[in-house]
Amino acid sequence: MPEGPEIRRARDDIAAAIEGKNATRVIFFQPALAQWNGSFDGEKILMVRNRGKAMLTDFANGYSIYSHNQLYGRWSVVEPGETPGGNRQLRLAIHTADKSALLYSASDIEVWPTTELHSHPFLKKLGPDVLQESTVAEEIRQRLLSATWCGRQLGGFLTHQSFVAGLGNYLRCEILFAAGLHPRQRPRELSREQCKLLAEKILALPRQSYETGGITNDLHRAEELMQAGRSFEAARFQVFRREGEPCYRCGATILLEKHGGQACYLCPACQGFAS
Repeated sequence: MPEGPEIRRARDDIAAAIEGKNATRVIFFQPALAQWNGSFDGEKILMVRNRGKAMLTDFANGYSIYSHNQLYGRWSVVEPGETPGGNRQLRLAIHTADKSALLYSASDIEVWPTTELHSHPFLKKLGPDVLQESTVAEEIRQRLLSATWCGRQLGGFLTHQSFVAGLGNYLRCEILFAAGLHPRQRPRELSREQCKLLAEKILALPRQSYETGGITNDLHRAEELMQAGRSFEAARFQVFRREGEPCYRCGATILLEKHGGQACYLCPACQGFAS
């Protein structure tokens, strides 16, 4: 599933292509939304924005299109009349005179009055967005220590969008490694220094990933690995998808465990924890 950095980068591309322009045609391909076909034609696209993993496209007619890529959704920006290759199903097309934004494979698409988005079932439950400049580490530290989260295992709740918006599995694994914490640890068990470091990493790694197109590894190390012939995918992570390989920090073998119903990659030495 695309995580916050990937959705923010998609938002940047879509906004650059269609924001501020008039939609020549907006087509919904799901039968449940067919009633909206024609309702956005000719309307100005006021803003394209994201809240965590959700995309919001605001129109001058007072309505917004909400979309969530879920596991397989993908946005493409193309020239008018172009379609990317592949077998994905087109779900939404927003056409302007010179660019089109196409959403493939996503099934979670809705139309809402813009002024009522605060009551959307998904949006209203979101925690602070890790990519918003207004979200600061102290706010995250306080959430970690709140009654809601302090007694829960880190590996189980870091990807809950009601804790913070934008984290998914690869960021969870990378954040816990960077903070030197095991997925079974709970915020109430951490020292003040550990909790502060975790809060800082919860913001720093998603922001680095956004700026670099997906790198959560040490940037100097990632560059050296790619110069030595490793692919971008092989160089971008510290522990994620590196099961059986040596830890860059200590040399121990990276493990794969299940935490919170998801695969979690970790270093047993750097993230050691006596349960």
